[in-house]
Amino acid sequence: MTLPPITPPKAPLHGIRVLDLSRVLAGPWAGQTLADLGAEVIKVERPGTGDDTRAWGPPFLPDAQNPAHRGESAYYLAANRGKKSITIDFAKPAGQALIQRLAAQSDILLENFKLGGLAKLGLGFAQLHALNPRLIYASITGFGQTGPYAARAGYDFLMQGMGGLMSLTGEPTGEPMKVGVAVTDVFTGMYTTTAILAALHERHSSGLGQHIDIALFDVQIATLANQISSYLVSGAQPPRHGNAHPSIVPYQVFKTADGYAILAIGNDEQFRRFCAIADASELAQNPAYASNPARVQHRDILVPLLQAIMQTRSTAVWISQLEPASVPCGPINQLPDLDTNEQIAARGIFKTIPHPSGGTLPNGTMPGGTMRTVASPMRFSRSATHDNTAPPQLGQHTRDILINTLNATETELAAWQHDGII
Repeated sequence: MTLPPITPPKAPLHGIRVLDLSRVLAGPWAGQTLADLGAEVIKVERPGTGDDTRAWGPPFLPDAQNPAHRGESAYYLAANRGKKSITIDFAKPAGQALIQRLAAQSDILLENFKLGGLAKLGLGFAQLHALNPRLIYASITGFGQTGPYAARAGYDFLMQGMGGLMSLTGEPTGEPMKVGVAVTDVFTGMYTTTAILAALHERHSSGLGQHIDIALFDVQIATLANQISSYLVSGAQPPRHGNAHPSIVPYQVFKTADGYAILAIGNDEQFRRFCAIADASELAQNPAYASNPARVQHRDILVPLLQAIMQTRSTAVWISQLEPASVPCGPINQLPDLDTNEQIAARGIFKTIPHPSGGTLPNGTMPGGTMRTVASPMRFSRSATHDNTAPPQLGQHTRDILINTLNATETELAAWQHDGII
């Protein structure tokens, strides 16, 4: 008896097409997330140079085919997995016409141009919605489509400052500090993805697409979470606490005998267990430290006492003693430490995927014809994710997309190439 072939599971967004006109990080991050979920994401780039981040380095991926040639930047590789690249100069009328034709056959359009920039080219929401009423058109800007700041450019660093995050980050007596990752851009990409998925769901009942207005400034303020809520409740600016928590004690970094460790004690029972292991049960019995509100009130006295205790043992010893007792603690890993982490290995968080020009790294951690990447953190019980395709080389799919999606002829391709459109 011949068994029927096993059909591989489809990704959740199989059959959805995204036209990604965005550059740098926030928009591409949304596009990559949609690609991980199985959408066909067509990344439109400038002929010759492409996405700005292709040149944002070093480091650059070694190019096995041409060692003297600079490969894609690590920055570009971080946000463009699973996409197809097509080069179109849509500053020219012929290029605008190609974008319009692609938009007419797409479900979603992603863009992060300045306010009104695409409308001047005939590629705004109203213009493309008239061609394709089902199109979901997501616009990412610094300050949104309305308000007195709407025409301003927006950048992650600027948003961390203007949106209040830097006022909360850094040591109490130091200068305001930005986060080491462009978190406003990443959060904006994820909020954009969430809004797009909601609009896709709504389209099932209405049959219509809509315009999504996402602003980095709005997102930055929204993601202040409990800190902005604390201000709205109290009217007071929360102070900077460095690595400490404004509302929980002890919840910070401590020096140990040989380095540093994090204590993240979230309730009174955990504090009692910590004190028992630390041979300091008297602290847990002291009314000044027995409850979290009391510990927060007396943090200036308690934290130095805890610091002296933490420096009596090594980081590894503290973790080996506290973890079995369910007292939240951990090391501060550098990125090379992640390569040997057993949890990361078990979850397959780092993966090596094919790349047409990837070169061998000197330490042998990346064989030729491949690149290392971070797997999608989204896991489904039935559906697949598509995170095994390398970010595309500039214009890698131009010919295939124009022929297979727009039925372009060889004569048209030659003319567009001659005119610098593609």
